[in-house]
Amino acid sequence: MRILAGLLVIGLIWTAGLFAFADRLSRLTPAPLPEAADGVVVLTGPGSNARLDAGMAVLEAGLARRLLVSGVNREASREDIRLVSKAARRLYDCCVDLGFTAADTLGNARETAEWARAMRFRSLIIVTADFHMPRAMLELKTALPDLELRSYAAATPALDARRWRETRSGARLMILEYSKYMAVLARETIRSLKPAGDAPRKESP
Repeated sequence: MRILAGLLVIGLIWTAGLFAFADRLSRLTPAPLPEAADGVVVLTGPGSNARLDAGMAVLEAGLARRLLVSGVNREASREDIRLVSKAARRLYDCCVDLGFTAADTLGNARETAEWARAMRFRSLIIVTADFHMPRAMLELKTALPDLELRSYAAATPALDARRWRETRSGARLMILEYSKYMAVLARETIRSLKPAGDAPRKESP
């Protein structure tokens, strides 16, 4: 009985967390333009066109000096990305960088960190889908603890965060993303509890 009761409590906590997560997502869009930063980063994935549109809007508004598109398909050319983003060639040629190494969100964080350090940026605007934003920000804050990060979420047509329970695809996407987010949160919590290492011993005089 104790095991069953424990599992029931865990299930209730997990379900409450899921609904809180969905409520958080519902508040991310529509998003006002963020405050200016040194750079803007677009994380590619499902609905990349909307993400690219949002990232270019930030750049065109003069809210960032350069834009990184992280996780670009290796088969896509620079011109392919320009056409999809509908970017003006002058702005695209001078101020847009493409990253081809990231294959997942952790890869996005590493790719973004390398770019930001190379550019000596101190603040970034992060553009990704609304459902992906919490996990992306968690990974990026871990990779770039000293940078100021501002989120700018793009709405996901395939997921209405306010009505996610009404469709099977919406419920599946919400539950999957919440599970991924919790896995990253658990990983970082465990990592933070580990000792930093033994302090160096003082040598005897």
